Amino acid sequence: MRETMEEVKREVSNLKTEEKSFAMEMLSDYKRQNKRLFVIILVILTFWFATIGYLVYILNDIGTEVVTQEITDVESIGGSVTNKGDIYGEN
Repeated sequence: MRETMEEVKREVSNLKTEEKSFAMEMLSDYKRQNKRLFVIILVILTFWFATIGYLVYILNDIGTEVVTQEITDVESIGGSVTNKGDIYGEN
């Protein structure tokens, strides 16, 4: 009877150690998985912000070509206020 009790105690202690190791293994797997997901989310957010930043840069750059006109004579400016003589307050 004593031998069977000792065997049962050994079996129970073996089960407890297996449960602990399995639980610890599950926790470590969960921890590794969370780290991977965190890194993946950071990479996705980085690329997303880079894409948005580049899009804003491109959209701000569209149509910013500046066309200059050299003014040598007031009469050469077509259709502006200065062509009508208002440059010095004269009508």
